[in-house]
Amino acid sequence: MPHSLVINFTTTSDIPLGYTSGKHLHALFLNLVNSVDQELAEYFHQSSTHKTFTISPLQVNYNHKKTDNLLQWQHQSKIKAGSNCWWRITLLDDNLFGKLTKLWINLRPDKPYHLGSGELLITSVLCSPDSHPWANACSYQRIYEEASETERNFTFNIVTPTSFRRGKYDLFLPTTELVFNSLLKRWQKHSNTLIDLTNFDNLFPAYFNINTEIVIQPQTKFIGCVGKITYKVLGDVEPSIIKQLNVLADYAFYCGLGRKTTMGFGTVTRQ
Repeated sequence: MPHSLVINFTTTSDIPLGYTSGKHLHALFLNLVNSVDQELAEYFHQSSTHKTFTISPLQVNYNHKKTDNLLQWQHQSKIKAGSNCWWRITLLDDNLFGKLTKLWINLRPDKPYHLGSGELLITSVLCSPDSHPWANACSYQRIYEEASETERNFTFNIVTPTSFRRGKYDLFLPTTELVFNSLLKRWQKHSNTLIDLTNFDNLFPAYFNINTEIVIQPQTKFIGCVGKITYKVLGDVEPSIIKQLNVLADYAFYCGLGRKTTMGFGTVTRQ
C-alpha cells in the first residue's frame, strides 16, 4: 500500500544552508531507518533504480502564506533554531510501512537528529488525509478500482523541479511520453495489478503553464521544470484505456515523476 507520510519537526539549533538539500534529507531518512532496521536501511541505500520511496524538500512553516502551490526546494539562508518544519516521505512498496512500524512507535521526542551541525526534534508523524494535505495512504487495488473510466483530462501540478533521463541526456520538457512512461514504470514495478498500455498515441497536451528552474547545490546543479500541465485524451478510446490512464495519474501523488525523486525532486499532485 503506498503511504504518504508527513514528518513534523522543530529545529533546536541552526541548520546550515548547505544541509537543507535533498542529498542530506536522503541521508537523514536512511539514518532514521537505520535506527530500527539496519538491513532495510542498507536495502534503501543499495537500490539504484526505481526507488521504493520518495522524499520532499524541507519545508519551513513561515508565518506568511505562499501564493502558489509550489513547495520550497531551495533556501536562501540557514534554518534558524526554533523553526517549525515538515518533510514528506512516500513509501511505494506494500511491505515498507509495516517494516518501519517500530520506527513510528519508538520515535522519541527528546532524541535529536542531525542535518549537518544542526539538530532537530521530530514532533509527530502524520499519515491520514485529514491531518495534512500531503498525508495519505491508499492500496494499489483501491487506486485501480476507484480510477475513472470517463475522465479524459489529466492536470498535474509539478511542485518541485522535475527532469527526465533519456540515454545519457537530461530532458526538462514534460512531454506526454516522458510523463506517463515514468508513471507506468513505477506502477509496474510496485503494483501486483499490471497495466497493459503500450502507447499514449491518443493523449495530448491541452494546457501548460510551466517554466524552467535551476537548483544550485554544492558541487552540482539540477535543472527541471515546475508549473501546471494538462493532458487530454482525444478520439475514440476504450473506457478500459481511459481507466488505466487515470490510474497512473492518480498514482503520481505517491510516486512522483522523473529523476531524483529520492532527493526531493519530481514531486507532483493531480488537480
